[in-house]
Parts: sequence; C-alpha cells; structure tokens
Amino acid sequence: MKLVAVSAGLSSPSSTRLLADRLAEATRAGLDGDVEVRVVELRDLAVDIANNMVTGFPSAALREVIDAVTEADGIIAVTPVFTASYSGLFKSFFDVIENTALTGKPVLIAATGGTARHSLVLEHALRPMFAYLRAIVAPTAVYAASEDWGGSGDAITDTLPSRIERAGRDLAGLMSGLSGTAKRGEDEVVPFAEQLAALRKS
Repeated sequence: MKLVAVSAGLSSPSSTRLLADRLAEATRAGLDGDVEVRVVELRDLAVDIANNMVTGFPSAALREVIDAVTEADGIIAVTPVFTASYSGLFKSFFDVIENTALTGKPVLIAATGGTARHSLVLEHALRPMFAYLRAIVAPTAVYAASEDWGGSGDAITDTLPSRIERAGRDLAGLMSGLSGTAKRGEDEVVPFAEQLAALRKS
C-alpha cells in the first residue's frame, strides 16, 4: 500500500513536518504488510503551485506529486495554522488537484499552531474542505500546539503521542478496508428493487 503525507510547513526544521512524520509512522504501525511511505514538503513546490494556479498547467515536479497523492491508498494532510485557518500554500495545493480525484480516499487531517485556541481549525476548515472533495476523513484529527510537544495532557485531553497513535490506527483501519477496491468514480446507484430485497433478507 502507498501512504503519502503532505506537509505545508514553511520552516526547516518544521513542527508540521515532525507531526506528519509521526502520524505516518503511527499509520504504518497499524497496517499489516508492506507500506510505502512518502512525505511531500509543499514549500519545495511553492513556485510550481503558484504558476499552476495562474496558468492551469503543472510543472513536471508538481504533476509527479499530484499523481502520487491521487494514487495513494491513504493521505495524511498537515498544515500550520495561519489567520485561524489552513495556510494558503496548503489550500492552493489541493485547489490544483482535480476536485473528484480524492473521492473515496482515506485522509487523516492534522494541524500545528502556537496556541490550543486554534484547535477547532480541524473542524471548521480542514474537515469541510475534504468532505467537499468527497474524501473519507478519519474520525480522529490531531492538533498540536506548542505546549503539546512534551506535554502530559490533562483530565480532558490525551497526550499528543496517544492522539497520534489513535489517529494512525483510524487511518490504517480505513486504508485496510478500502485497499484493493476499484477506484471510485460517481456513486453507484443501487436499484430500488435490490434495496427492498436486501431489507427483506434482514
């Protein structure tokens, strides 16, 4: 299986890249068999993404990354929080991907920020975006504030390592359930008579 982690961190080293790496490792640990893991740093493709937005044509390097993402069995998408939302670079990358290319694709969403006050970015920005793209978003999303690295959690919030582990298990479960299936296009319509027959059997 192929797992691609997309990191929109701008600095090097980057806490966003570190979170992407740890989520990828947790997902790999939850999968049986060989898993090919690739981490994509969007900052290396910033100019290519901007040019694609203007011209409508991706460079060879960007096309190769887009193909890797759309052909993966699972995706980890991690962004830093800018102005209470995902970064422009993160959004621009997913904007240049055809909006049906992620249909039925398992996606784990995550974000990093300086304060826990921005943790709802996962629910008000990232989850709706991937729902629009008709991806299957893992139930556990991970937000890592500065104090989470090395923090001990509290009575309500688990530690960052435990959240990463749970999110990795979620994505691994989705990938295992969907791997080997045909690529999904438009939703298949089940005839009404067939639906009734299934109800009678149960």
